[in-house]
Parts: sequence; C-alpha cells; structure tokens
Amino acid sequence: MVLAWTGLELTPNDLTVDVYTPVLHGSLQPSLISVARQYGRVAYPIKGLKELFAEINDNHPVIVLQNLGLRWYPKWHYAVVIGYENSGKTIILHSGVKPAERLSIQTFQNTWSRSDYWGLLVLPTDELPALVTEEKYLNAVAGLERTGQFEAAISAYKSAISRWPQSLSAWMGLGNSFYAQGDLSSSASAFNQAMKLYPSNGMPINNFAQVLWEQGKKEQAMQAIRHAIELGGPFKYVFEQTLQDFEQNSK
Repeated sequence: MVLAWTGLELTPNDLTVDVYTPVLHGSLQPSLISVARQYGRVAYPIKGLKELFAEINDNHPVIVLQNLGLRWYPKWHYAVVIGYENSGKTIILHSGVKPAERLSIQTFQNTWSRSDYWGLLVLPTDELPALVTEEKYLNAVAGLERTGQFEAAISAYKSAISRWPQSLSAWMGLGNSFYAQGDLSSSASAFNQAMKLYPSNGMPINNFAQVLWEQGKKEQAMQAIRHAIELGGPFKYVFEQTLQDFEQNSK
C-alpha cells in the first residue's frame, strides 16, 4: 500500500517473496527497508507519536509494527497509519484486510509501544519527511547506494542538497553516485562543489583527483592528490594510497 502511494503499481503478492519470512510467519523490519530500497524509495525510520502525527499531517502514510498479543506471547502485525480523527483521539489505519480501521489512541499506543514505537516512512526521492534531520536522511539515502540504486540515490541527494546546501555528506554522496554510474563530468562537479565548501578537507579532493585521473587529466590529478596529502587529517593514508596507485599506473 505504501509503495503504491509513492507511485508504484504493486500488489501485496508482488512483495511476498521479498519481505515474507516463513519461519517467523511475517516480515522483518530489515526486509521491509530492503524492499523499499530495491524499488528506489527512501526508507526513513520514525519513532513516537510526535513524528507519526507530523508525517500524517504531511500526507505521508506510516508503516507501524504492533504487538496485538501480549508481551510474553507476542502477535506481531504491520499496519499503515493513514490518518486520525477527533483531534488525534482516533487513529485510522490499514490493517491487513481491514481498510480504514479505527482504533482509540489508547489502544493504538498500547499495541505500538510493544515494538518501541517502530515506524517507517517509504518516500519518493524528491520528497523529504516532515520532521527530517540531515544525518538520519543521508543515512537512509546511503542505503540506496549500497543496494546499487544510484539513479534514485542521485535524486535523493539532490533533495538533500536543496534542504542542506552546505552538506558535505550530500555532495560527496552525489559525486560518488554519479561516479558509480560512469558520469565523470557530473561526479567532478559535485566533488568540486564539496571542495569549495570545505577546502581544508582532503576527502573531496581525493575523490576529485580520482575522477581527473580517469578523465585523462593526470597532471591535474597528481597536483590535487598531493594537495590532499599536504592537508593531512585522519584519512591521509587514503590519499597516500591514491597517489601510490597513480604512480604505479603511470609507469
């Protein structure tokens, strides 16, 4: 249901193989996050009523994990919160085969609290959570990179940059994702912007040097990586290895 909300035409049967864990008779949280990434969506965890209501107010459905049984005999169940009524005293959710089920806030809290208020947003890459934080969002986008969803990652990093234009991690992630796609020109532009914002940080210079080298601009690449080594820092050994690679490949 949540993936369909983001614009994908999927049925629950389409997701069963991806997220259903037969031994546990259900879907584990990591599986849900993984399948969202496989479809090029940002999987962003939330926790607690404050975040839940903020996302619902922003028209973002939220997957929640409930325990409909007892703490000592759990019956885990996923539902999708889609709204609320009566000033938040009634929660509206899609729960299994029950569309638009209504629960009192007390009942909902009791069942949700047993999962430590675990919730998940699944968003298109051009949309940010209502109560987004930079570090948490970029961690979610990095998950797209790790699953090879570089086009989606590029879109999400651009969304992050529109919100945090001076984010080193966002510019680096954008450059790395372009590089992974073989777009050296766009990769160089992203790393160059990171260098301008953080001229004393050697890591964007290191990556920029690598792109220059692969573009055939070997002298410029050598100058750049030597400058990174001069700057030093905790990743100086990485820069030295890059220089060593350049020297070996130039023989």
